[in-house]
Amino acid sequence: MSTMFGALNRFISRLDSESPSQSSRNGSPYGFQILRNKNLEIPIEPWYDFVIGINGRQVDNPDPNLFATEVRNCAGSNVSLVLWNAKGQRTRTLALPIPTPSPTLGITLQWSPLSVTEDVWHVLDVIPNSPADQAGLLPFGDYIVGTPEGNVHGESGLGELVEDYLNRSLRLYVYNHEYAVTRLVTLTPSRTWGGSGALGCVLGFGALHRLPVPMTEPIAGPGETLFETARFSNDEHRPPSAQLQSQSPSLYPPPSSATQSSDPSVPASIASPLPPPPLSATSPVAGPPRGTRKPRAAAASNMTFDDYFREGEQKSKEEDFAPATKNTAPPPPPPKSAKGPPPAKSPERLAETQGEEEQAKSAEEDSEPEVNRAKG
Repeated sequence: MSTMFGALNRFISRLDSESPSQSSRNGSPYGFQILRNKNLEIPIEPWYDFVIGINGRQVDNPDPNLFATEVRNCAGSNVSLVLWNAKGQRTRTLALPIPTPSPTLGITLQWSPLSVTEDVWHVLDVIPNSPADQAGLLPFGDYIVGTPEGNVHGESGLGELVEDYLNRSLRLYVYNHEYAVTRLVTLTPSRTWGGSGALGCVLGFGALHRLPVPMTEPIAGPGETLFETARFSNDEHRPPSAQLQSQSPSLYPPPSSATQSSDPSVPASIASPLPPPPLSATSPVAGPPRGTRKPRAAAASNMTFDDYFREGEQKSKEEDFAPATKNTAPPPPPPKSAKGPPPAKSPERLAETQGEEEQAKSAEEDSEPEVNRAKG
């Protein structure tokens, strides 16, 4: 199972690395990460939120002075920010009022790639009496998102950090999905706690273990967009179809001027049947028809799908329950033979027959000596 998930994670990572141009079109791979929010009235989450757009334009310059200038220019009005959140990888638009006396937002920003939020380790299982269990890590609900000890990158980054802090206190930022809180956890990795691993927990990493959408938000229904993307005025747009037709008329032929069809279900471009191709000198001449086919009954034009299904069901019943022959009368009995079996004899009649046979036999024995004397 772990091999299958590892292969799937590598495949998704390869797809992400092979499409940088698509990421730059749909949303900048960089943005201003929110490090601190001093204004509690602004619904912005530090570390999880990135500013990727301002006033309908994409943020593509890492200079924070340009961002601050854009905010000051909105003094006395509202500034529109496009925020990307690592929880569920969703975007949202937020309109914030900018006061005139102090035209600032009260937030601390840092230019960072959006991929820094992919370095997340999902706690899948915690072994009892392990360092992770003693620190209070919860399976399935906890995600290790970082550490104040430094930056951790890649799947092996956390393992290397744990090896460096063997038998020492290690602080980790842990986000809980069920309670939507981030807490600081302190644990001591050890190899001598009595089990496998230095932490005593099973961790998942990759595309299948990224931060999910908060449980307070509605779940996306069937057919809804799973990953949202923001559109900005300075994005590259495709030319309209009319412009493409003018640039490449051979690929987009002009519509035919044929007479419009009265049937609204038939497009105007195919209202009239296409003429047959011209016959060349070497083309074979069609011979006589091979045979006449039995014409099929044309289906009614107003026949609905229910009628078709009903007709098919009726035919199926007729084929399943049809008798083997058309004659429904029972088969006749077998003919009587001319010579039947001999009649049974009663015991009295049987005794009389045996007595007659014995008398005839004794008479024959008595007549044999007489015949011998006559011969002598």
